[in-house]
Amino acid sequence: MFTVAIDIGGTNTRVALVDENLKIIKRTQFSTDTTNPEHTLDEIVEVIRGYGNDIQAQITGIGMSCPGPLDLIHGKILTPPNLTGGWHNYMITDALKAKTGLPVYLDNDANLAALAEATVGEGKDYRYVQFLTISTGLGAGFVIDKEIYLGAHGFANEVANTIMIQDGPSHGSIIPGGVEAICSGTAIVERAKKAGIAAKHAGEVNDLALEGNENAKQIMDDAKNYLANFVAFIYAFADPEIVILGGSVAIKIEGFVEEVEELVKTKVYPNMIPYINIRKTTLDEDSGLLGGGILAYLKRVMTEK
Repeated sequence: MFTVAIDIGGTNTRVALVDENLKIIKRTQFSTDTTNPEHTLDEIVEVIRGYGNDIQAQITGIGMSCPGPLDLIHGKILTPPNLTGGWHNYMITDALKAKTGLPVYLDNDANLAALAEATVGEGKDYRYVQFLTISTGLGAGFVIDKEIYLGAHGFANEVANTIMIQDGPSHGSIIPGGVEAICSGTAIVERAKKAGIAAKHAGEVNDLALEGNENAKQIMDDAKNYLANFVAFIYAFADPEIVILGGSVAIKIEGFVEEVEELVKTKVYPNMIPYINIRKTTLDEDSGLLGGGILAYLKRVMTEK
């Protein structure tokens, strides 16, 4: 038995074949047609056909992520800024199902990464798993008993615009003071540039902070402190058993995750401190892609019950 995982991005589309052991065994990447979804879906179909008849006969479903915003309830792409033309308001799950004859499940990349973490990653032994990715942006996903929590309208864990500082920093379409505009890698670099610091990535800002640059230190302290505020809120609101941090900022900056965990412990009720459990991801950058294959597998299992 196999599933297919698809990650449609604003630049590239990745397609992977996932086996019943929840391992990626084949992967393909090609450029996304950013104005014509039909062209991109046809290329996906060609990749699947390339697996051969024997494997195709054993594929039970497709799990897919796309740039948001998404209507996850109805399987529709809404108005992503990096996909235009025919992509807007496109019923992508229906379209790909019609082309492949397979069930298709849509979710965002952070939710699918959370599912991978909860199934084969650091959260595999827990029922309530919160995942945050701190990278170019800041995304999140919450998984309960190996099932992604979507909320009433599919917008659960769309957290980037959660305001942490009134009239605070901003970048792109993020509301001023949104957590992404303070804690993401992009935010760290943008704030550094505005402070006269030339840095290519958040790691360089962190290095300058360690060397004693006061502006860099303030930016990194803000990133850690406000992320800890946000995670403390998650513990108070949702009471997860584990919070897993991924993305380049969490993975590549030494001590980042550990420092955030210690800060969170200072921001919750004393009786909650023993339950604060924040860990760095042990999965690679394919966690969201793998999560697509896992989603399709789990949906099949649920259907058979």
